[in-house]
Amino acid sequence: SAGTIAAGDFLKKHFPLMKINASEAMECPTLLMNGFGGHRIEGIGDKHIPWIHNVRNTDIVSAIRDEDCMRLLRLFNEPAGLNYLKKSGIKPELAEKLELLGISSICNLLASIKMAKYFEYNEDDVIVTVFTDSAEMYQSRLQEQTALKGEYTELQAALDRESILQAQSYDNLLELSYWDKKRIHNLKYYTWVEQQGKTYQEILQQWEPEYWIETFENNLEELDKAIEEFNSLGQSI
Repeated sequence: SAGTIAAGDFLKKHFPLMKINASEAMECPTLLMNGFGGHRIEGIGDKHIPWIHNVRNTDIVSAIRDEDCMRLLRLFNEPAGLNYLKKSGIKPELAEKLELLGISSICNLLASIKMAKYFEYNEDDVIVTVFTDSAEMYQSRLQEQTALKGEYTELQAALDRESILQAQSYDNLLELSYWDKKRIHNLKYYTWVEQQGKTYQEILQQWEPEYWIETFENNLEELDKAIEEFNSLGQSI
């Protein structure tokens, strides 16, 4: 999760006035309100603040309901959903690519919509997000939804498009103040200092912008090499 947000950190160096929006599950609102809980948005970090998350550089937190993500997963993948979207004016070539959005990608999409509505963005503004997974990983989840709720229909597709995509509001969005950021940063202590062997001094250093330059930006080649070596371990199994 913090690796995805780091894409925003990189862009912010080039566009200092841009804002970084971190999304999470409303059912587990750790960033939003120090919360915890179970949810169905697979593939995102939860209940902990990642050590590599530069919290001070994050501007917004958006909490997304997992039910919204599950319903859009069906809209974007079920034949009735795609047929409805095409009839509604969505270009067929775009509709056929919606399967590239998995559950956490849909979460990021909805967080982008919340952000656009909160700041009253228009056609002159740009939002960049990351689609981190595809629906290929979640075929069993689609089957579970069919077993639970029945076959997906165009009527349900219309309801999901209207109530989730078009009516998505900026509820459960927080524009972070200095002290909001400090609160989130301080949550790292309980995971990383008390449980994972990091030091009190290290967590204090992480609050300073220089830490991220010295630790990460100045060591990119070394970090890339370590990542490639780690990834090669999985390929050899």
